[in-house]
Amino acid sequence: MPVWDDLVGQDRVQAQLAAAARDADALVTADAQGTPPPDASKMTHAWLFTGPPGSGRETAARAFAAALQCVSPDRALGAEPGCGFCDGCHTTLVGTHADVEIIRTDLLSIGVKETRELVRRAQLSPAGGRWQVIVLEDADRLTEGAGNVLLKAVEEPAPRTVWLLCAPSIEDVLPTIRSRCRHLTLRTPPVAAVADVLVRRDGIEPEAAAVAARATQGHIDRARRLATDERARARRATVLKVPLRVEDVGGCLKAAQELIDAAAEDAKQASEELDVKETEDLKAALGASQGGRMPRGTAGAMKELEDKQKRRKTRTQRDSLDLALSDLTGFYRDVLALQLGTRTALANEDVRDALDRIARESTPERTLRRIEAVLACREALDRNVAPLLAVEAMTMALRAG
Repeated sequence: MPVWDDLVGQDRVQAQLAAAARDADALVTADAQGTPPPDASKMTHAWLFTGPPGSGRETAARAFAAALQCVSPDRALGAEPGCGFCDGCHTTLVGTHADVEIIRTDLLSIGVKETRELVRRAQLSPAGGRWQVIVLEDADRLTEGAGNVLLKAVEEPAPRTVWLLCAPSIEDVLPTIRSRCRHLTLRTPPVAAVADVLVRRDGIEPEAAAVAARATQGHIDRARRLATDERARARRATVLKVPLRVEDVGGCLKAAQELIDAAAEDAKQASEELDVKETEDLKAALGASQGGRMPRGTAGAMKELEDKQKRRKTRTQRDSLDLALSDLTGFYRDVLALQLGTRTALANEDVRDALDRIARESTPERTLRRIEAVLACREALDRNVAPLLAVEAMTMALRAG
């Protein structure tokens, strides 16, 4: 199975990456044989993958990294790099290749300390003789100082180092960095293509796959979770009931509190098991006694871990709440489509009764104001407004229309 198979609905990007992988392979081969490199090459040392959530930015970067490390003997016979079966492809895709560093953060930002370590790693020669690949999945979370540290490495890269940066949009990356990268824009995958992947790769029933793909508007990971996780379906059902529950002030405040509680529960479930494991591993590494008593001088390390876990939980809760707001935006988008009589496919066809009711009882102008209220809530959360306060303001605005 070629490494590109998980890259859904991105034919143009896939063609560009495949061409670059071919040229990268030619460069390595020429260097090994001591022959002159090709005159023109589509390969470069820094790439920036942008696109909306669910478009597959990280998937594209990992697939490209695997193609760069492909060691299939069929390449000598004219086969494309990125077979998906050789040791280079396999270890890259599962995250164990010695020359591929995949960086993702579950915190709110990536700081200078972590970035300096990446830059140090990028200066090393590849152990396998092909490429040293750094995949930074959250380039938009670099602090300004971290971005300046990264800039030097991107400006003056080591000969066999490739940077693969991922961000929602080009504006999320420092201008000085993005100007030194080759930019690839991914699109939201078609709903039908996402449903096909769920059926083909995950064994999900076609009807359930279609519902999940449509409800998540082409977001592959969210569609997979919605189709396979009962808790995700229950959370979505709670969110889609909000428009029907904001008829009075009490309903608004209760709905806001339930959204916050659901996000907190999601964060707790996601981090609880990992937090316990991290804590136990650190205690063992620091030489804790059987009774749990910690050696002197280790309190700082434990406090640093606790702070990291707290920041991770905050981000997870914020991401869960943002997902709920995305679902709410999709609901009102469907309402607007019904009010305007468009032929746009509805994302939330499974709650058609609720859509019809809200559409009858309001006007397109009020629906637009409600969409603006949801977007304003997301902006408030980005500015670190207290989540409950921001969501309460939103539900009151949904009531007023």
